Amino acid sequence: MTQVYFHCSNTKKVFLDSRGAVVADLAEARDHATRLVQSFTSERSLEDWHDWVLHVSDDQGDELFVVPFIFVLGEPN
Repeated sequence: MTQVYFHCSNTKKVFLDSRGAVVADLAEARDHATRLVQSFTSERSLEDWHDWVLHVSDDQGDELFVVPFIFVLGEPN
């Protein structure tokens, strides 16, 4: 089990995850990251999420991987 953190950013804003989540492996971290992106983008908002990126880091602050929101959302129409 590993504690990971899910930070979001675009060119203007950064949201830091101070709580994180405990995951069993990278596959679980990836699935959690995808659900977070879906959660953020499903809420009614004026935010254009297409340029956002989710940064997944371990408890040492090392980045494990990134998930561009566009990968989950698909290309804008």
